[in-house]
Amino acid sequence: MQASQVNKTKCETEITTEQYTQKTPILDFDSPKIQSLIKSHDWINLNDYEKIGAAYEYVRDEVLFGYNKSDDIPASQVLSDGYGQCNTKGNLLMALLRGLGISCRFHGFTIDQKLQKGAIPNYIFWLAPKYIIHSWVEVFHKGQWINLEGFILDKTYLNAIQAKFPDEQGSFCGYGVATKCLADPEIEWIGKDTYIQKEGIHEDYGVYDSPDHFYSHVGTNLSGIKRWLYERLIRHLINRNVSLLRKM
Repeated sequence: MQASQVNKTKCETEITTEQYTQKTPILDFDSPKIQSLIKSHDWINLNDYEKIGAAYEYVRDEVLFGYNKSDDIPASQVLSDGYGQCNTKGNLLMALLRGLGISCRFHGFTIDQKLQKGAIPNYIFWLAPKYIIHSWVEVFHKGQWINLEGFILDKTYLNAIQAKFPDEQGSFCGYGVATKCLADPEIEWIGKDTYIQKEGIHEDYGVYDSPDHFYSHVGTNLSGIKRWLYERLIRHLINRNVSLLRKM
């Protein structure tokens, strides 16, 4: 290997381990709740592949699919809530990964609102923006960035949607899902990209060091009276609907 290649590899490693493992106000992995979770599962003694899988599976299935008061809440708040959607569950996954010393970054998008139809009841669907802020987590593993999006829906909820639409074996869009294969979406951590809403993506905002950086630049989904209504009333109605769907 030439000296220039060695220097480039060293530089990339330094950037990855420093730039993408830092604590932020949203990625508050030093909070007692998050540290207690990591210690109680003894995740720190796993290898990197196992650390990623443990954090990923916990956020996917132990943190239920649901709607928090805002996208930019701290990871510790998502853990306390016990539920989240793409952006908030992503906050928690990133905090867990960084708390385990795994480099990760934020990739921002928008998705078409029709992806949420069904999860969001028709009578309040008017509140949803035409294109909704969306994100996935990119994790650095074995020298490459891997996209993680398949953690958004807990398996119980996803299984309920699959059971509701047994004849939809291929592409499907709705109820929080946008995939080419509803019967067998790419949601398992096997060292490769995972997806569950990718096919609904509209605009690509690119990668950011952290969700903090993204939201300070792009903002969140709602503002003004719509945000006020969403925080205090609408999201609770959506969560009730999601809970009913999960129990079908």
